[in-house]
Amino acid sequence: MANNTQVQDIVILDIEEWQQASQKDDLLKYIKNLLSPGATIKLRQKVIFFRILATMVNASLTVLKSLTSLKKQEKDPGMVKFYEFMIDKIQWGLTMHESLQAYYGNFSDAEVSLIEAWERTGKLNQALLQIADQTEKVDSITRKIKGAMTYPMLLVVGMAACVTLLMVKVIPTLTSFFGDPETLPPATKLIIGTSEAFQKYWFLIGSILGIGYFVFTIWKKTKSGKYKWDGILLHMPIFGPLLRKVILSRFARVFSNLIGSGVSVIEAIRIVASAVGNEVYHQRLLLLRQDVKNWQKMAESLEDDPLFPDLLISMLRVGEETAQIGETVIKIADFYDEEVDIAVGSVQKMMEPIILVIMAVVIWFIAVGIFQPIMNLAGAISG
Repeated sequence: MANNTQVQDIVILDIEEWQQASQKDDLLKYIKNLLSPGATIKLRQKVIFFRILATMVNASLTVLKSLTSLKKQEKDPGMVKFYEFMIDKIQWGLTMHESLQAYYGNFSDAEVSLIEAWERTGKLNQALLQIADQTEKVDSITRKIKGAMTYPMLLVVGMAACVTLLMVKVIPTLTSFFGDPETLPPATKLIIGTSEAFQKYWFLIGSILGIGYFVFTIWKKTKSGKYKWDGILLHMPIFGPLLRKVILSRFARVFSNLIGSGVSVIEAIRIVASAVGNEVYHQRLLLLRQDVKNWQKMAESLEDDPLFPDLLISMLRVGEETAQIGETVIKIADFYDEEVDIAVGSVQKMMEPIILVIMAVVIWFIAVGIFQPIMNLAGAISG
């Protein structure tokens, strides 16, 4: 009996040492993978992953076999690392949602919670299809916004490059022809002063801009800074209304999917608060969650709140009264998706003429500042 106890003690010690070593290896592997370029999954890759995995699971393949098959077919190194990570975690006994949650913040609370809810009911393929649709909508909106901003941004970059070239190369060569600086027009003096500042203090200007951007980035990551900056974004002309519609569409779609998956209203609001991507809405939704905990209806809590339009509140009220809040809210998401499409087109149409006007004013100012003293000099010579 003593010998058996001794053997058991040895076995337990060996397992403990092996577990400690394993934990160290896992930590080192986590840090290594986190720092590698392949640790980030693009939205489009997520859509394809969820759709293909849903098809395989629906064909009665296990998650582990599906992931192994996907890994063999994958050519992207980043996705191969992702599949290896998932296979490793599931072999260790983690569930699908736990494995996704552990993958370096690539999957949101909403995605993880949807999968967790359907895992409990044995309908994982439905959750995967829902998440694929949801992610595809987000990807579509993101691509439309980027597409709408590409041309205006190219104009801004082109204008900045031209102005910099003029200040650094062209204007210094013309300064010697202008004569006495005291007799020059105010516009010309301003242009020459700006050009000299570019040449003499370019390093200082670049350093100030770099430090300013760094400080701004750090401030924006603080709780108060993020709240204030997100509030500024919501009130920006042109972009503010578009951003509100994107947030409301995301709120309605994620909330509807969570309710449809059997997640409680209180838990769904908590998850949606983290999924909307704006700290002002995040804090307001947390207050809404507290109100619902205190037996107040969502529509009553959000009534007269400028962050939530009357249409959305009315639809929420109908959903709560008919006990079909999930089906009602998804209609709101579809409505705001259409509104986003219209708003993106409007933003693009509005931005282009505004930027062109700004460019015309800048070029006109520089042209007047440069050519006016030259014309005055030519008139003096001819006179």
